[in-house]
Amino acid sequence: MTRRSARTTRLVGAILGLLMIGTGLRAEDQPITEGRQPASDEQLKYWLQNMISFHRYSLDEAAHANQMTPDETVAACRRLGIDPTHPAPVLTVGRLLVLPYPGGRHPRIGFLDGAVRPQRETKVSVFTPWQPEDRARADYIVVDVPEAIWSNLGLTYLAHTHVPTLWTKQGIELPPLEWERRDDGSCWLARELPNRIRFTSHVVPRADHVDMKMTLTNGTDAVLTDLRVQNCVMLKEAAGFNQQTNDNKKTVAPYIACHDESGGKWIITAWKPNHRAWANPPCPCLHSDPRFPDCAPGETQVVQGWLSFFEGEDVDGEIARIERLEWWSPRSPASQ
Repeated sequence: MTRRSARTTRLVGAILGLLMIGTGLRAEDQPITEGRQPASDEQLKYWLQNMISFHRYSLDEAAHANQMTPDETVAACRRLGIDPTHPAPVLTVGRLLVLPYPGGRHPRIGFLDGAVRPQRETKVSVFTPWQPEDRARADYIVVDVPEAIWSNLGLTYLAHTHVPTLWTKQGIELPPLEWERRDDGSCWLARELPNRIRFTSHVVPRADHVDMKMTLTNGTDAVLTDLRVQNCVMLKEAAGFNQQTNDNKKTVAPYIACHDESGGKWIITAWKPNHRAWANPPCPCLHSDPRFPDCAPGETQVVQGWLSFFEGEDVDGEIARIERLEWWSPRSPASQ
């Protein structure tokens, strides 16, 4: 987007009072994010509601994310009955709110050159239970499930542009996908790679936590080993949690937790079987990265994940309580 079109956007927003929604996105930042044009009015309405009503996107961000002009975005809002001046409240009806992340706004603060054009199909937004009174913004974290998959074959999948994968080295471009949104509020994704490795991701909101599950099926004719997964919890849009430091992090592997500025609110995540737990301050983000067991031809392996919010002083006690739930076991609802 040019500087002239950005000025036009600001003018349109000033007239309609719409640019108060969202944080705004500088024109020079936009090329590092992915945009997708909805194929129908039904899809356009969903994504505009997702972006503007829930994620509090500005017109600039929504226009870029939908590969539209700002004028087209304003017209679509009018035609589809979306009022950007009255964003939706973030309500939890018996469960946390999980939505597909719409792209267009980079989910990191820093280390942007390490995640150019992040793809939205692996990312979900989990809205925190601590929403601001001012509806001009919303507090959420972006969970990448997965950000990357490695195997003995090399970098087998990557959800953004940074380093070459098995497929980019061969000039193969993977088709874009979208989350399947289910009636229980969960998001489900399946991708089959060109060598017939297939993985799925399932993110299920519960009343007080989010269950996560990944499967990997080996459609090749050889055993897959060294199956490491990188899953990222990005904190940029969670006020109070997004300092670019590790001083507010606590690791009790496989659990890693981050507290807000008050020290009394926590975000906790874990995956099993676990490879390592760590954090990246520039992003900032949390990682509890799992490892699939070795996978024979025709076999499917599973890893389980957890994400929750906690308010209190005894985070060690909370982590111990979560561990006693044995959420990774076959009896867990996420394993079903």
